[in-house]
Amino acid sequence: MSIDPCELAPSHIRAIAPYQPGKPIAELAREMGLKEEAIVKLASNENPHGIGPRTRAAIEAAIADVARYPDGNGHELKVALARRHHVDMGQIVLGNGSNDVLELVSLAFLGPGRSAVYSQHCFAVYPLATQARGARGIKVPAKDYGHDLAAMAAAIEADTAVVWIANPNNPTGTHLAPAELEAFVRRVPERVLVVVDEAYNEYLPPELRAETVKWLKRHPNLVVTRTFSKAYGLAGLRVGYALAHPSVADVLNRVRQPFNVNSLALAAATAALEDMEFVARSYAENLQGMRQLEEGARRLGLDWIPSRGNFLAIRVGKANEIYRRLLRRGVIVRPVGGPYELPEHLRVTVGTAAENEKFLAALAASLKDG
Repeated sequence: MSIDPCELAPSHIRAIAPYQPGKPIAELAREMGLKEEAIVKLASNENPHGIGPRTRAAIEAAIADVARYPDGNGHELKVALARRHHVDMGQIVLGNGSNDVLELVSLAFLGPGRSAVYSQHCFAVYPLATQARGARGIKVPAKDYGHDLAAMAAAIEADTAVVWIANPNNPTGTHLAPAELEAFVRRVPERVLVVVDEAYNEYLPPELRAETVKWLKRHPNLVVTRTFSKAYGLAGLRVGYALAHPSVADVLNRVRQPFNVNSLALAAATAALEDMEFVARSYAENLQGMRQLEEGARRLGLDWIPSRGNFLAIRVGKANEIYRRLLRRGVIVRPVGGPYELPEHLRVTVGTAAENEKFLAALAASLKDG
């Protein structure tokens, strides 16, 4: 009697529905017979303005050493991050994107017999990482498309080890006020890690940015994650990091893969931290692009979820059908049904002015089809 090797995998692994990334430009070009240069991709919350000049120069200089393994400790990047955030290097954990750091948290602190709390409409990686470790997910109904912190605090059980929070949240763009968020952290038992995912922090107005890094001294169970994939424009190189209490960081580094951040990413991220003029310009252009998308949606009579990220979730009705119509017109956006539970919305990344205009024109035409 033959045995299917897949049956040897734990049931909680076999039950996972894999994460679905945004459709690549090359794939759509093949499927629809379109020219790649005619396609607009607004599906993955990437920075449409590329990278800054210092970052580009650092990447070019680092190419000469790609035959050698990268610095497994990421010393130079950690020095730069420690200087920027006024933390000790022992509080820093580097990752292959912040997604990698989130996985490290689940690997180190979750497992069978433990649970994690997260919100409805949260980033799909939180329930996936929880399930992958055999832990139990506790999904709390959203409040106005965002985190209901009071309900999340009440949902914490005796076996809860991690609470996942994104601020701003992806895919809804909702934002928690700093005072409200820290009050929640104070309320959570110290035995429970609170992971605050700040992937879109650079797109917040300065007055809305929580001083979460300073909170680390008061809350040893707090983990703050950031990424270079968004405002810094390094999505293709995959580099992110966590800031945590030294003992928590030490545990995360024990399960971190050697050389999990490549040499080009290390060099680029170190330089990008000094390329703040580029980040400031990306922030300002994102505000303009957001207004362009909102005004366009308003002209079309569509509602949207107010967003503090670099994307907008627009309610279009039959979102999967509109998504397919947009694909035929060479525009890639992101349907957010399925695990995100927003079947009437499409998430649209803020692109350049020209990309936003092409999307809005394609959306207007797609709404009239059929």
